[in-house]
Amino acid sequence: MFDSIGWLEILVIVVAGLFILGPERLPDAAAWVGKTVRRVREYATGAREQLKQEMGPEFEQLRKPLEDLRELRNFDPKRAITKHLWDDEPTEKPNGHPAVPPARDTATSERPLERGERPPFDPDAT
Repeated sequence: MFDSIGWLEILVIVVAGLFILGPERLPDAAAWVGKTVRRVREYATGAREQLKQEMGPEFEQLRKPLEDLRELRNFDPKRAITKHLWDDEPTEKPNGHPAVPPARDTATSERPLERGERPPFDPDAT
């Protein structure tokens, strides 16, 4: 939840709280915020567990695209390039289709299609 907040921002919030609330009311306000955040987390966990129980295996199918979106939000170009440069070739594309191995012999990859043969289809190219 607070992944993007650093120690400097927390220090600024505490100093602002000292000036706004004063030193005598700040501990009570911090305790109230802590209890409220804990209660909201418990509500969210309870709602998630209830959905998981009611939906069964369909819940996992719903959760997978959301996790993919979370990965896109945390996309780091430097890490992605490093991963693709030094990791092995993937066996499957991100869309679930099998990865096409690189052509080793250009003579076999550029042969004419037989009568009735369908041309290769790449869903990522469309």
